[in-house]
Amino acid sequence: MDRESACDAACPVARAADILSGKWTTLIIRDLIGGTRRYSELQRSLNGVSPRMLAMRLTELEKAGLISKAITPSVPPRTDYALTDKGRRLEPVIAAMAAFGAGL
Repeated sequence: MDRESACDAACPVARAADILSGKWTTLIIRDLIGGTRRYSELQRSLNGVSPRMLAMRLTELEKAGLISKAITPSVPPRTDYALTDKGRRLEPVIAAMAAFGAGL
């Protein structure tokens, strides 16, 4: 591999892979493409995810600017997650992954 094709931190593919890495990340994005979801809805949909892992992934996606978090003060508090405009740009990526997976 020559220097020009080496993948480093400036490589767009490496940056995208870094954000999308992890078993649950793309599945969270997939669920949020359908609209705003509560934490409990995401946990039910993502069979097998631990509460700690889900919370960690949601925090990472929020810090990356891909999702927004809205807390409604009620008893118990309601927390809703939604894709941001930046997160919506992942829709074709998720669609391509779904098409690829369907052909396996």
